[in-house]
Amino acid sequence: LAQRSAASAKEIKALVGTAVDQVDEGAKLVTEAGNAMQNIIVGIQQAAEIMNEIDTASSEQASGIEQVNRAVMQMEDVTQQNAALVEQAAAAAESMREQADGLSALVSRFKLDEQKVRESSAPARRHASSATMPPSQKSMKRLQTRDSRRLSLDVDSKGEWSEH
Repeated sequence: LAQRSAASAKEIKALVGTAVDQVDEGAKLVTEAGNAMQNIIVGIQQAAEIMNEIDTASSEQASGIEQVNRAVMQMEDVTQQNAALVEQAAAAAESMREQADGLSALVSRFKLDEQKVRESSAPARRHASSATMPPSQKSMKRLQTRDSRRLSLDVDSKGEWSEH
């Protein structure tokens, strides 16, 4: 019986030693699992921070894109206004050209009397004579049209012309 008790005691001692080793090994695994869990938590926090930064950057980009869009729309409005102004200027230039052509055609019908042109070609004399001329006096100018019709015009002291 003593031998059996001693053998059982050795067996129990071996089982207790194995259990202690297994408990130590389990404790090590629990510590490693705790460390792994801590690393996972740190990784999740870093991922959350990165996602917040991405969200902030996306908001800033959206705001920037909106500003660029507004600027492009303003540029388009200004371009349309400029195009309208160019069209108006072109129309005004064409109208002025037509008026100039009409005036040129009207003026080309007249031919000045050579003698009268020489007499009135000196601007100082003409200006001085009209300044000293009493309002009641009028200067007669003779013009001749290209088709040889004579036309008489009066010029008063103010330089206004009247046809006779």
